[in-house]
Parts: sequence; C-alpha cells; structure tokens
Amino acid sequence: MTAMIKAVFFDFFNTLAYFDPPREETYAGIAADLGIKVTPAMITAALPEADTYWRSENYKKPVRQREQDDKVAVYREYGLRILAGTGATPDQALQMLATAFSRGWVFKSFPDSVPALKLVKQRKLITGLISNVGQEIDSYCREMGFEPYLDYKVTSFEVGFDKPRPEIFQLALDRAGVGADESVFIGDVYEQDIVGARGVGMKPILINRNGNTSYDCIVISDLSGVLDYV
Repeated sequence: MTAMIKAVFFDFFNTLAYFDPPREETYAGIAADLGIKVTPAMITAALPEADTYWRSENYKKPVRQREQDDKVAVYREYGLRILAGTGATPDQALQMLATAFSRGWVFKSFPDSVPALKLVKQRKLITGLISNVGQEIDSYCREMGFEPYLDYKVTSFEVGFDKPRPEIFQLALDRAGVGADESVFIGDVYEQDIVGARGVGMKPILINRNGNTSYDCIVISDLSGVLDYV
C-alpha cells in the first residue's frame, strides 16, 4: 500500500531560484577577456565540483574569517576548479573571481516558484527546503517571497554534509515529523537531488525546464507539476 504524501521538500538553487546574471556566462566572459579559452557549458560542468570544494572549506572554517594567505589560497583553488581543463594560471583564476565578485549576482525567483509553493500549502501539506546553499538562505527566502510557505529549511551548512549524503535529507524528515515514504523531494540535479532523496526512501522528482525527460525518475518541466504526484 502506498503511503499518503504529507510533506513536499524543494531544492533551492536552480529549482526555486537562479543567479542573475548566470554565473557560467559571467565567468566565461571574464575568462575570455583574460585570454582563457572556455565556454559557459564547460564552466557549467565544472561548477558543481568547485562549489562542493568551496562548501567543504567553509565547513572547516568560514573562508571570510581566515587569515589573508589562507583565504587567498582557497579562492585560488576555487577559481582553478571553475576553470578546470582550461590551463588557466592561479593568477588568472584569482583575477577572474575578483572581477566577477566586484560585479556581483542576485538570486531571482523562477516564475513558477511562488505559485507552486502556494498550491502545495493549499493542499495543507508540510512544505520544506533542503539545500546546499548556505547561511544566507533565510534572507534569500524572505526577499523572494518563499518564507510564508516554508515550514522548515535545512541546509548543508548546518548538517556539515552536502546532498546526496543522507544526513541532510534525514534531518529534514525528522524536523517535519514524517516518514520518507510520506514525502516528495523536487530538485534539478540528478546526482545530488534524485540520488540523495531516493537513497533515504523519499519520492524524487526532477525539475527540468529544458524538457529533457530521459531520466529514470519522474520529470516535470514546471513546478506546478508536482501537484500531480501528491
């Protein structure tokens, strides 16, 4: 017998919100100005591993609180990982990051995010967030109008592990007081979101706004599609 769904959890980055302008375009443009041959697609492929490195360093000690030499070393390595396979020098990697950070990014909500959260709450379901995005998650959610519809938020920074590790999913389930088979998780990265949610027994749904359905899981192209599965 299939358990009744009681909770719906969402990923944050590239599920509910996105960077504007896209990081891969910003990095690729700056890199080109520095004489580095790289495409946005190459950087898109490199960013997950680079971001995992960045978060792992922050778990040890927040990078911004470190001594200058240590801080620069982490930034240098992070930049080199973003530019993996390009032959970029450490100085070029640092320069790219410095230029990108001076321009900055903002998070923007996808058009379907708030409507989907509202619809889930109208079903009287528990609604939560499970994200590898860090300490600023509360302010991001307030700014984009997500806060009123989220009962719980769990981030990798408080758990000390990134998705797909089971600990981050299990903490969310414990806080919501629901079983894994009573919950749905929606995310955009198969290796982190689908594998992780499936690993603890949650019902995984992949959001792919490009229409690619070639996955061994439920795929939706609009967040409102989650209502067909709760």
